[in-house]
Amino acid sequence: MDIDELERMAALLQASSRYRILRRLEQPSAYNVPDGTPMHRGVFLDLETTGLDPERDEVIEMGMLPFDFSSDGRVFSVHEPFGRFRDPGLPIPAEVVALTGITDEMVAGCSVDAAAIEAFLGQTVLVVAHHATFDRRFAERLCGAFARVPWGCSWSEIPWADEGFVDGTKLGNLASTCGFFHDGHRAVDDCRAGLELLTRALPRSGRRGLDVLLESARAARWRIRAVGAPYELRQALKKRGYRWNPGENGRPRAWFVDVPDGAVEAERDFLRREILPARRRRRRAAGRRLRPVLRPLLTGGTPQ
Repeated sequence: MDIDELERMAALLQASSRYRILRRLEQPSAYNVPDGTPMHRGVFLDLETTGLDPERDEVIEMGMLPFDFSSDGRVFSVHEPFGRFRDPGLPIPAEVVALTGITDEMVAGCSVDAAAIEAFLGQTVLVVAHHATFDRRFAERLCGAFARVPWGCSWSEIPWADEGFVDGTKLGNLASTCGFFHDGHRAVDDCRAGLELLTRALPRSGRRGLDVLLESARAARWRIRAVGAPYELRQALKKRGYRWNPGENGRPRAWFVDVPDGAVEAERDFLRREILPARRRRRRAAGRRLRPVLRPLLTGGTPQ
């Protein structure tokens, strides 16, 4: 049966309102035709790991999908992906095998070279991941170049619920709502699905997903560090969204959180009220402003 006949049948089923049709994602090599608009290189990244702890768990598969985009959120060409297995040096937990289909035999002897990653990134000015705060910590352990590239998060920087996505914000749920499916929990396939979502117009605002993400990524944020916070208060910090940096990549060893411009004073009040009393209110909590690293790029300057 040819594709036209299948599509005719799918249209009939969908028109009846008794069925919901999902189509397998077949990503085009380009979403828009170049029109002279300046373009920049982005990479969608996804990692499969042995667990959720970036200090103890290991990457077992890495996927990166390069694409060209404009400052108004249009995606142009999609380039050949980077997909690698990585031997974690210990048995992959059974629950991870069940989730991803990745076995010890598949990753045996495989590695991901940091120099190869850096060469692949090349002139990349933006790395996007679904749950970037998770992927970034693992990625920076693999290759220091990830610490020097701006990041965006397709999970947190797009208001999916406000746009009518009520079935959850996992990648598979978002894809299903948009009418397609893919082979989830495999790195390159998840990259393709994530990029596809960024090209779609959001149901209520009508804006492209990538356009909304870029607007969020351009906004100034502050990094607040709870330096010297007592160990027994770690759960309070984690509940508020703080993450632990063990001193990697030259950064201070401390709990930290990134907040928008208008939330700085509220965060300082929290630290003074909940954290500093345990340190006799020693004013060791520090904050520094994060540069809006995409702004120079999108106004024609040099990315920083």
